[in-house]
Amino acid sequence: MLFDSSIRKELGRSFGATLVVLITVVMTMMLIRTLGQATKGTVSPSDVMLVMGFTVLGQMSTILTLSLFVAVVGTLSRMYRDSEMAIWFASGQGLASQLKPILRFAWPIVVTIAVLGLLVWPWSNQQIQELRSQFEQRSDIDRIAPGEFQESSDGTRVIFIDKDSVSDESASNIFLVEQRQGREYVTSSKTAQLQTIEDQRNVVLTEGQRVETDQATGQIKLTHFDKYTLLLEPASAAQTNLTARALSTTALLQAPTAVNLAEAGWRAGLPLAALNLLVLALAITIVNPRAGQSTSLVVALLAFVVYYNLMSMGQSWVASGRISLPTYLLGMHGGIFAIAAIGLTIRHNRWHLKDLWQRREVTA
Repeated sequence: MLFDSSIRKELGRSFGATLVVLITVVMTMMLIRTLGQATKGTVSPSDVMLVMGFTVLGQMSTILTLSLFVAVVGTLSRMYRDSEMAIWFASGQGLASQLKPILRFAWPIVVTIAVLGLLVWPWSNQQIQELRSQFEQRSDIDRIAPGEFQESSDGTRVIFIDKDSVSDESASNIFLVEQRQGREYVTSSKTAQLQTIEDQRNVVLTEGQRVETDQATGQIKLTHFDKYTLLLEPASAAQTNLTARALSTTALLQAPTAVNLAEAGWRAGLPLAALNLLVLALAITIVNPRAGQSTSLVVALLAFVVYYNLMSMGQSWVASGRISLPTYLLGMHGGIFAIAAIGLTIRHNRWHLKDLWQRREVTA
């Protein structure tokens, strides 16, 4: 029908405009958040754009769902305001008949949301976690900044090198303090050179001295050296323990712990939420000239926030073992669908509480 195609075209324009605005807002928010993390030392400054990109990509399922919901509500509000819905009703079509063209427009977006939630969401979280893990597990020598006292990752060593360092592999005027097995070692040297021997990183100190203090007895031992080799990092393979958010959906189902099932339920609920919101948009969208044109949009945004908060609460309940995954999916998404379907049925048949009460009195 011509009317159906015009609705889908308007939905497409509204969806595209809303999507661009939401992506811009989310990217700005994620950029500010990622810069804050880089300032705190959680993320490498060189990886800020990567982390921001992966974060936005992971949130695309939620962005698409909200864009689709807002597009449907906005289009229906405009149709009510311009009396197009009155023409639609006068032609013998009810409100529920609007669901068919909306679903024909929305089904590719819902499929995309499912793919993003089940596949892209864990992949983006995995990339972010690996970037953060690599930055946190960077070597002690990589943490050193000339002219600054730098503490090692385990907190047992403090290193200082002069600003006038020769290169990345050598330095001058080194000061090193170590705490090991109840003893304190204070080492200073004129120069230092990095060497890698059998996958172990060592530093060769020259022309210096070493003061060893027994913290229990206070005994001090002073040693002068022309050359001293100090082990900085033993050979070890860095391993990143992935959280449930970074595991693939298949891995979650293969290890069905409460936390993994909760995460799987969240991902499976994303396309279900998108479909429920389409039905809910038809049920709640109405334009009252006395209440203003943005009333339906405010109600829609409130409904979206409440829905996603309920999903997060249900996910935490599944993770804590309070409810099972089927109960969460049926109770949450099935309950929202039932509420939306009942609301759509009432509006489609134009039932009113006053009419039902009058019919009851006539029957009595």
